[in-house]
Parts: sequence; C-alpha cells; structure tokens
Amino acid sequence: MYGNWGKFLRVNLSTGEVKVEEYDEGLAKKWLGSRGLAIYFLLKEMDPKADALSPENKLIIMPGPLSGTSAPTGGRYNIVTKSPQTGFITMSNSGGYFGAELKFAGWDGIVVEGKADSPVYIYINDDNVEIRDASHLWGKIVSETEGTLKKEIGSKKLHIASIGPAGENLVKFSAVMNDGHRAAGRAGVGAVMGSKNLKAIAVEGHKRVPIADKQKFMLTIKEKINKLKNDPVAGGGLPNYGTAVLVNIINSNGLYPARNFQTGVFELAEEHSGEAMTAKYLIRNQPCYACPIGCGRVNKLMTIGVTEGPEYESIWALGADLGINDLASIIEANHQCDEFGLDTISTGGTLAAAMELYEKGHLKEEELGKEAPPFRWGNTEVLHYYIEKIAYRKGIGDKLAEGSYSFAESYGHPEFSMSVKKLELPAYDPRGAEGHGLGYATNNRGGCHIKNYMISPEILGYPYKMDPHDISDDKIKMLLLFQDLTAIIDAAGLCVFTTFGLGAGDYRDMLNAALGWDFSTEDYLKIGERIWNAERIFNLKAGLDPLKDDTLPKRFLEEPMPEGPNKGHTVRLKEMLPRFYKMRGWTEDGRVTPEKAKELGIEEFL
Repeated sequence: MYGNWGKFLRVNLSTGEVKVEEYDEGLAKKWLGSRGLAIYFLLKEMDPKADALSPENKLIIMPGPLSGTSAPTGGRYNIVTKSPQTGFITMSNSGGYFGAELKFAGWDGIVVEGKADSPVYIYINDDNVEIRDASHLWGKIVSETEGTLKKEIGSKKLHIASIGPAGENLVKFSAVMNDGHRAAGRAGVGAVMGSKNLKAIAVEGHKRVPIADKQKFMLTIKEKINKLKNDPVAGGGLPNYGTAVLVNIINSNGLYPARNFQTGVFELAEEHSGEAMTAKYLIRNQPCYACPIGCGRVNKLMTIGVTEGPEYESIWALGADLGINDLASIIEANHQCDEFGLDTISTGGTLAAAMELYEKGHLKEEELGKEAPPFRWGNTEVLHYYIEKIAYRKGIGDKLAEGSYSFAESYGHPEFSMSVKKLELPAYDPRGAEGHGLGYATNNRGGCHIKNYMISPEILGYPYKMDPHDISDDKIKMLLLFQDLTAIIDAAGLCVFTTFGLGAGDYRDMLNAALGWDFSTEDYLKIGERIWNAERIFNLKAGLDPLKDDTLPKRFLEEPMPEGPNKGHTVRLKEMLPRFYKMRGWTEDGRVTPEKAKELGIEEFL
C-alpha cells in the first residue's frame, strides 16, 4: 500500500492491551482514510446509542493518506467519536504537526477503547507503544503537560496531543489540543478523552510515508502549491492577515453575528479585525506541517507574553458575539481556552446565551456569586472569570460547562441557544447566506461551518459567486458538492483552506500520484458521499429525528435580520430541506434509503 501504512493501533485502556491491526487496500479504496476509515470502524464496532462518556464509546484518532507527505497542508488529522454534547457523531479536525508525526511513526491511526483505572498517557516511538502513568500530569494545563513530557522523554521530535483541566472535568465542549495551540475542538472530544482517563498521546516517528510515484507526486505537488500561492485568498489574505481577514469582509456583507446573533452587523468589528491584529500584536506567521498558506498567528501581549491565535472564529466568539471589541482581552481569553482545553466557539456561544438570558431578566445577578462580574454585553471581565469557572466546573461554571442549549433550557428558554443539534453555531449568521444555513441544519455534527463551507460561493465567490439568498436547486447541488468534497479533504488528511485555489480534480491528482490509483474525480466524490451517508446512519441509530433535529434556532426562521445588507431576511429552510433530502436520495423524512445504502456499499450498517 502507498500513502496508508495498512495498519493501526488498537489501545484498550481497560485491559492495558495494545494490538496492531491490519487492513487491506480494498478498505482504503472504499473509505480512503482518516474520517472515512474512522466512521467505518465506529459503525462496525460500537452501539451508536452508547453513552458518549462511557467506556463503550471509542476515540478514533486518524491522519489521512496524504498526512506526513509534502502535499500542501498534509499535516491534518481527525478525531472521530460520539459527542457528549450533541449525542451524535463528531469529527474534529486539527492541524499542527501531530498528525504528520503519527504517520512518521508508521501508523494510520489509533482506536482507543475502554477506560483506564487511573490517569495514563500513550507514548509511541515508531513500533514501540507504551501506556504510561500520567498521575503527575493530571490537573496540568496544556503547556505544562507538553513541557513536562518533552523534558521527561527528551526528544526534539516529540509531538503531543493532550487535554487540559476542561477535558479532565468532562466539560461538554472541551477540546483535544496538540502542538500547544492547535485544537481538535468541537463537540467535546476532550471530554471523551478525559472520560477514559487518557491525559495525552506523545508521538515521535522516524519513517517516511511510502509514495507510489515520487517524481509524478512531486511535480503534481509543485503545481498545486503554485495554484495556492497565486490565489488571492490562499496566497494573499490568509498569509497576510490570518483567518481574521474575514472579520471586515463578513461584517460588511451583514452576516457577522453580534450579541448572540441578535444582529449581523457589529459596529466595532474593525477594531478586532485581522488588519488590526497584524498592526498591533503580530510577531510572525505560524504554518502547520507542509503548509504553504501559513494562516496561523503568533502574537505578543504584555500580560501573557507570546501566544498563538486567535483565529477568525475565536475572535468573533470571544468578541462580537459578546459585544466585546477589546482585542487584547480577546487574545488573552483565547490563550486561556487553549491552556484549559476549551473549544472557543462553544465557549463564546455559551457565554453569549448567558448574556442574553441576563439581559432579558431570566438569569438573576444573585445566582452568579458576590465576586462574579455581571453578564453585560461588552464586559471583558466575563471572559477571564467565567472561562476558568467553566474549565473547573466551579459555581455557575458547572451549568455553563454543559453548553448553551442545556444552560438556556434550564431557564426555560432554549431559543436563546444559537445551536444546531446542541452544537453552538460559528461566525456566520445564516440570514445572510441561506445555503450556509441549510448546511448548518443538515450537518452531521450539528452547528458546523467547516464541513459545508457555503460562505465560499455565497460570499467569497469560490468556485464562483452565488446569490446568498438564492435557494434554487443549483444552490442545493453546490451544498451537496461541498459536503462530499470536504469529507474527501478530511479523509485525505488535508486542510479545507486548500479549496481557496484547488478544485476536486486537484485532490484527485494528488491522491492518484501518491496512492498509485487511477480514480476519477467522480470516484473520489463517491467516497465522500459514502462517508457523509455513513455518518448520517450513525446519527439515525443514535436517535436522530430528522424532522425535529435538522433545523435552525427560531431566531433565524422567524426573526428578520434587523439591519444591514440582509435586513428583513430570514432563512427559508422549509423550502430547501425537502429538496435537499430528495437530492441526497433519502426519504421525505430525511432517512437513508436501502437503495442509497446499497448504491454506496454500506447496506450492512443500515
């Protein structure tokens, strides 16, 4: 096999057993790798109805066939598991260097099952794999964990994925952090890792990923890198200003959510834009492994010193969503989230729900405690005080740690949770991009933008510009393409930002050269469709009710945008959803049909 090694690790923390398991190229040709192979193993091996925080849940950590190669952005990996926040599938993607290092060690992934009796970490040095005591690491923040392990193991090649106190305390939106500031962030993968008493995975590898045709692969890679470097977003906006280049763009288009999505325009957005951050705090770019884009930011603050980030979503979640424009406070809060191991989108979204509950009089000041800052829009004290309380589940932080939906529901007002399937929405108000809104409603992991980034055609013009308020069949077809293509990009081990410059045929070229296959573009997109449908089957078995769960918060369906370019608009979800189901080949109530499952070769899971 090329690209993939054809083997993965199975680590049972209950028994302490570590096994090497092999798979053949036939399975790789059906699922590709990473997110694809992971959903196959999850459906094959666990009951989707199992408690996400029980030993029966599995934590599957997988890079892809292009991870660890010189393919542009070839350092990604996915964590796939059942989410404790949503109760459905989640696939959290992260960059940095950890995914590539796992491939250098000779592994296509790790399936972690069971639960250790006490805190442990997994150490991997090529074929040597050990489960080691982590009692001395438990309670440490991420930088302390990484520093301690690097000193103990003494390897310059070591790359680490770990949880912070938030994961240990089973915060429903805790993240798995790697390389300090890179996060597999969404839907509580950190809590699943914490529930297994697994503090960290430390990897060092000394192998080279096998490539089918090295000369052809390098020529192909050179061509694709040139395409990215000549693209105005991948080669200009992202390297110059990071993902926060989007702040002014999205705000000027009237879908930059402010104050818990009460509007799509934030009057102070420019003060925390990518341009402002570059001018005031930036030291240098920080690219992930094999990345020609380099959107990561290294900033310096007087209060905390040098740190990485924040990215666009984090700036918004810890800023405009809370009515806050103080960039220094946002950078510091992002640093806190990284150290505690918290997903920034859900952290900000949960605090924003609390702020609106407070504003509307449902959350009373006496519930907060004597020293607690009030949940007022624009109050930066809220960030630093409550982030720590959430991570350690102290005081009202214990309730906040369950996520915005559970928190708002406890006050009788779940409508103030801006979430889909209980996962907080990111920084795009769907009233300003209705195809993107349909993507939110139908996403397998809930309120996610990255698996169906319709902002590309609706706002940025990739692959071509579409009217954000067009709800025709062409718009739905584009969404299906984005969903299937993103599944392939994830499964390959690449970053979705490569879609700024590359199309489906470019991924085909790279994969064929690396793997020695002769697949067509349609062959790869069929793998993406297979992955998407398999994830849907998992959710249906876990209890998904499509007509109830494939929806958006009432605000977007019933409250017209109050101002800006999208004033007066709502999301016409009811007009789009039946056609989406039909184009997916599903039933009228959103279920995968036996015919579709047979077509994709996944009828065994239906």
